[in-house]
Amino acid sequence: MAQCLWPQSSEMMQAYHDEEWCRHNQDDRYIFEMLSLEGAQAGLSWSIVLSKRKGYQEAFRNFDIDYCSKLTDPYLEFIKENYNVIKHLSKLQSVRTNAQVILKIQKEFNSFADFLWSFVDFNPIINHWETEQQIPAQTPLSVQLSKELKKRGFKFVGPVTTYSFMQAIGMVDDHIITCTFHTSN
Repeated sequence: MAQCLWPQSSEMMQAYHDEEWCRHNQDDRYIFEMLSLEGAQAGLSWSIVLSKRKGYQEAFRNFDIDYCSKLTDPYLEFIKENYNVIKHLSKLQSVRTNAQVILKIQKEFNSFADFLWSFVDFNPIINHWETEQQIPAQTPLSVQLSKELKKRGFKFVGPVTTYSFMQAIGMVDDHIITCTFHTSN
């Protein structure tokens, strides 16, 4: 069977594709990690961000939401200088801001996952693309979710980033239909 081609550039990308991408996930910590990494990707390649994932996990205590919500500006500067992360202070500050917003959402919706998954009626969108060229960069739903996230105070959540995030946590299955990892296979 033909597989998705995009991850074949490295073992790291292939492992992410095979083990995580488009897999249904409702764990708030993991979802926060993916939101943070997708936000860090803005303007960069996903392979660069994945290569720094371990540095992010160390810097942000495995994306502990409560811990991240309390980070100070001086400590975020320390992370920028001392960890293997994207050296963009606004992106690092967005981890704190987004953690703070997630804590509010958890109080309102029980979990961040419940809030997000309500946008797809708690069922992933299963697309049936024949080629990767058919996969959109954004959709009307990612535009809608992006607007809602921004309205609540999230940072680095434009419609393209939001669509990648939706793929990352399995709200959308965009494996090509002949890929072993497509939901129908």
